[in-house]
Amino acid sequence: MEQQQQAIVIGSGFGGLAAAIRLGAKGYQVTVLEALDAPGGRAYVFKQDGFIFDAGPTIITAPFLFEELWALCGRRLADDVKLVELDPAYQIRFADGTVFNYSADPAKMRAEVERLCPADLPAYDRFMVKSREIYGLFERLGDRPFNRFSDMLSVAPDLVRNSGYQTVYGLVRRYFSDERLRVVFSFHPLLVGGNPFDTTAIYTLIAHLERSFGVHFAMGGTGALIDGMVRLIEGQGGVVRCDAPVATIRTEDGKVTGVTLRSGERLDAPLVVSNADAINTYEKLLDRPRQRWTTKKAARSRSSMGLFVWYFGTEGLYPEVPHHLILMGPRYRGLLDDIFKKKILADDFSLYLHRPTATDPSLAPPGCETFYVLSPVPNLDAAVDWTTMAETYRARIAAALEATVLPGLSERLKTSRMMTPLDFRDRLDSYRGAGFSLEPILFQSAWFRPNNRSEEVEGLYLVGAGTHPGAGLPGVLSTAKVLEHLIPHAPRAA
Repeated sequence: MEQQQQAIVIGSGFGGLAAAIRLGAKGYQVTVLEALDAPGGRAYVFKQDGFIFDAGPTIITAPFLFEELWALCGRRLADDVKLVELDPAYQIRFADGTVFNYSADPAKMRAEVERLCPADLPAYDRFMVKSREIYGLFERLGDRPFNRFSDMLSVAPDLVRNSGYQTVYGLVRRYFSDERLRVVFSFHPLLVGGNPFDTTAIYTLIAHLERSFGVHFAMGGTGALIDGMVRLIEGQGGVVRCDAPVATIRTEDGKVTGVTLRSGERLDAPLVVSNADAINTYEKLLDRPRQRWTTKKAARSRSSMGLFVWYFGTEGLYPEVPHHLILMGPRYRGLLDDIFKKKILADDFSLYLHRPTATDPSLAPPGCETFYVLSPVPNLDAAVDWTTMAETYRARIAAALEATVLPGLSERLKTSRMMTPLDFRDRLDSYRGAGFSLEPILFQSAWFRPNNRSEEVEGLYLVGAGTHPGAGLPGVLSTAKVLEHLIPHAPRAA
């Protein structure tokens, strides 16, 4: 009787689930191990007082990557999950009250640019050509493994030709004279944990990605995608086990032999994929000394910023608030310097407000709204005591929202919960409590990140925000796609 080759995936975030589906399609018998009581990782779903909150990612910009996973299982994404394209994709509101409606529609975008600064309209057209060129580089390299430094050298000419040596803001500044438009077209790295003033200009590809494929929302919330992916894995014969935290990745003679759970249970497999935090995979899980990703190297690395997230529900509706609203504070570079460089919690902030009930009212009780508001903050390298500061910070954000876009918020508040960098460290096991793992600077990209195929031990692979190509849903799903080049189809054992 033939037996399928065993494979273990640690973590059930988008990267881990996508890896499990791809391994299942290659003939592996996959077991996904999740420490939390439900799948999702950063995409966990909170349910409280009748309100449903997506804990993490809410912006879906590359639906074709999900469609690929469903196709591997002989299904259509649309059969299981309904995606709705948003227009505007999001609204950006500046401190002076100016509003920019960001859209995938080129005509609408040109009209918005012209409304803010007519002189910059030709520059916008040229910028979008550049973004398309850089996106082409991502298409060629986004799912390509970088296992050797020579792999990095081979693409150096492409990186130089596509301005990879510049920063996002530096490139955008070359095109736009209006500072508001410089913000509009440079803030995107914050969606993947980067500082626009330090992140490689490769990330300006996001503008073309959003124009080409739009910004979507999954009806039922992002958790509907997680549930759908779990069903795909189960349909392949795989298993997703929750409340199953891994204590150790076991090795012998330089090869993976399996994992041991914190409960003491041992699971054997010659192939392990870690969707756990990349740094902590090496710092906490691997049972052998490391040659490259040592504790000293981890300490020298630069982590992304932290996140403060307040989830809340209101009684009564706010129909004038769009699905995605970005509220820019009075400072741009100064605030980012405080977060990324000085590591201090500033008095001012910029916010991302998510109102999913604008598109799907089922996520709240009748006549109510579901929200979350996210504020980039320093990671745990900063001397911020979140155990005492969290409620103070939440109250400051609530007051700012009530004074601007959510009048009467304090009287209409029905439910509330928070996540701080401490939760990212303690609940999600994120190194330094970072929201997006390693900061996406040039020398922490591609080969410079923890490799998708471990440099430390044979049979160990990494997916998720901390490996190539990086954070954000397209990036994380692509980390699993890289495995297509690295892991052969499963052998059959008698």
